[in-house]
Amino acid sequence: MPAFPSCPSALLVRRLAGTLVGKRGNFIMHPNTRRAAGAATFTATVAALVSTALHAADTQLDPIVVTATRQATRTNELTSDVSVITREEIDQAGETTLAQLLARQPGIQYVANGGAGSNSGVFIRGANTNQSIVLIDGQRIGSATSGSAALSRIPLDQIERIEILRGPASSLYGADAIGGVIQIFTRRGEGPVRVNASTGYGSYHTTDTSVGIAGGTELLSYSVQAAYTNTDGFNAINNKKSLFYNRDRDGYYNRNLSASFAVRPAKGQELGVNLLLSKGTNQYDGNDFGTLGAAQPFSNDQNVGNYSIYSRNRLHQAWTSTLRLGRSTDDSKDYIGNFRDSVFNTTMDLVSWQHDIKLPVGEALLAYEYNRQKVSSTTDYTVTERTINSWLAGWNGNLDQHRLQFNLRHDDNSQFGGKSTGSAAYGYQFTPQWRAHISYGTAFRAPTFNELYFPALFGFAGGNPDLKPETAKNTEAGVNWEQGSHRASAVVYHNQVTDLIEFRPPTFTPVNVSKALLRGATLTYDGRFSEWGAGVALDFLDPRNEGNGPNKGNRLARRAEQQMSSYLSRSLGNWDLRGEWQLLGNRYEDPANRVRLGGYGLVNLYADYRLQRDWVLFARANNIFDKDYETADNYATAGANVFVGVRYAPK
Repeated sequence: MPAFPSCPSALLVRRLAGTLVGKRGNFIMHPNTRRAAGAATFTATVAALVSTALHAADTQLDPIVVTATRQATRTNELTSDVSVITREEIDQAGETTLAQLLARQPGIQYVANGGAGSNSGVFIRGANTNQSIVLIDGQRIGSATSGSAALSRIPLDQIERIEILRGPASSLYGADAIGGVIQIFTRRGEGPVRVNASTGYGSYHTTDTSVGIAGGTELLSYSVQAAYTNTDGFNAINNKKSLFYNRDRDGYYNRNLSASFAVRPAKGQELGVNLLLSKGTNQYDGNDFGTLGAAQPFSNDQNVGNYSIYSRNRLHQAWTSTLRLGRSTDDSKDYIGNFRDSVFNTTMDLVSWQHDIKLPVGEALLAYEYNRQKVSSTTDYTVTERTINSWLAGWNGNLDQHRLQFNLRHDDNSQFGGKSTGSAAYGYQFTPQWRAHISYGTAFRAPTFNELYFPALFGFAGGNPDLKPETAKNTEAGVNWEQGSHRASAVVYHNQVTDLIEFRPPTFTPVNVSKALLRGATLTYDGRFSEWGAGVALDFLDPRNEGNGPNKGNRLARRAEQQMSSYLSRSLGNWDLRGEWQLLGNRYEDPANRVRLGGYGLVNLYADYRLQRDWVLFARANNIFDKDYETADNYATAGANVFVGVRYAPK
């Protein structure tokens, strides 16, 4: 059967029919054949062609992701649990933060110490906020002192799409990938030169403006985007009895820039540059515990940068090499009243050389990575630098209806030595609509500079240089169903985490003593019915402390056991409408499970109207019923708020 062109199914059917029917509707057949052919035969032929065409069109619509295997793979061939957030969904987010957008995805919950720009993080399948990796354009970002990425400083304006891999992935990406991996792709250019722009205004005197230009040819592609956001915010602390309560607005502003350039001097040869720079300042409430002991406004400057150059070369028809050199930075400076300014800066230098080799069956992966992490701070760390040398190998492929993936990685860390991880996954395609998978993988988290080397202060013991990495063993199974524009899945998982680092009183020395069990299930559906769209994700999580201490059997802090995220959308002429409903169960603020945070439900609305072909007027309303809730004890969240704007985005 010849390959069908990539085009909408209706147009494809018309083109196919045109090869069989003449201008007046007569069959283009030999007269004898025409007389012999019956209506039933023709109907069966057209039905078969239509079915094949629709199947071909559906195949073209299957998105390609790279995070799950580090190689371009269609989602219907994966043996892992992956979600993709598109630019369209990001456009519908309004002034929503990245952490809030991620929390609408299956298996993810989030926490924030206040509004925009405040410390925030996500729990992927119940793992700690520092037990997951964040990548930008294939390169890790984050702080080596805290162990977390500054999600609040990554602007949605600069993001083209986001891929989320749930489950341990250290065999692909190294340390810290116990819960999963979030990979962010900045904007790219292709086709004719296009200018895009957006501006809007909303509650809390929030403004957000972005502008960019992008385009490309077979030889050169480029994109440059710049944006600015500012908000007066709201009071981050809502408990008037708190020592940190200060009745004021805690605002935030951010300036950011992204750029990408790629040149292809010959077929299969590409040289490129990517960069993202985000500079932001947020206010928060604090107390220097000086002579007055009164709460007062503090502020934090945090700049996040990600820079890389790469060379992707097809050395042979079956062999592609990608060499990447990059640097990521996380520079934080706090202004904390009567104390001196507090500075924590992290620089990570990366060298990555990956080889993708097509084999008679499947594709092999061979790679080497070098990562140097350096810390500079007003805090006197006894060690300020570490290096990690990593080697990894993998293979994934299809054998008839069987899907297979194997990965093995060894990380040699200058602080604690070597650590090897691996994973194996098997999937089976029962029918064109149904497939299932089962997998097993190991992962680990490296101790942070704070946990290892933070100096002893005010009677506290400080860091422990003898700490071992936290380790995890995960088993999961899942089933997927796909039919046209409808998709559903069910995944169950069991993740045993050991050697968890705990700060033991009275001196709060960090030690490897705890264990945790993360088990649960996720059910999802997403589909379209003509002009209607609908989706729902249900999460059931049992995150337990399995250690031998007084908190054994307790639920891990700030995790809910149940969560639901759903939406309903409708296209109506020039209008696009969307409603979202999120439900989250109760949580506990503390490991002892004594401080309870109530569950909550949020309803959000979005609408846009296409004024002209390239101009869109949009509005978003979050928490429309003004729900009062907390993700962290004593920290406020936004009430009912609205954001309206106009977007220019040529198609």
